[in-house]
Amino acid sequence: MESTDFKLIVVGGSAGSFSVVSHILAGLRPDFKLPIVLSLHRLKHVRSGLVEGLSLKSKLRVIEPNDKEKLQQNTVYLAPANYHLFVELDGTVALSTEESHNHSRPSIDHTLGSAAYAYRDKLLGILLTGANRDGAAGMKEIADNKGFTIVQDPLSCDIATMPNEALKLFHPDRLMNPEDILHFLNALPG
Repeated sequence: MESTDFKLIVVGGSAGSFSVVSHILAGLRPDFKLPIVLSLHRLKHVRSGLVEGLSLKSKLRVIEPNDKEKLQQNTVYLAPANYHLFVELDGTVALSTEESHNHSRPSIDHTLGSAAYAYRDKLLGILLTGANRDGAAGMKEIADNKGFTIVQDPLSCDIATMPNEALKLFHPDRLMNPEDILHFLNALPG
């Protein structure tokens, strides 16, 4: 039985994911309320451009949150360059510059794993195309905490390493191409 009573959506992606995220944000209905947290691998030394690029397509507000910022509806939160983003039990985010994980900061595993602990069965996790295994363990944590999991179909990925690594660890609730992910999100209540 699947729940659609979600309180948060977390999305992880790496190589090739910018175009998928852009497509999804461009196609979401304007009244989409659930907060979305994006943990995307990005260049450490490039501090701007990604929020602006996503904002051009998105009907929702796209921001890089400050430390301890409260997650709000109708907003997309992008993990800042060279910071881990953790989701806290009180619905805020915590930013950290601790060591890289899977050669990445932000670490998708850290974002997804912390959100899994904080939101449990009220969390929807989505893992997109990417070139390493970061995100696989975080998605398994979402599944282990009874959250709902969607993994991008490896056949629709620019680079399928990340989804394939996740599929080695657990069986997601859905395996979908980007268009199906968009339709799934737009069919959510609220």
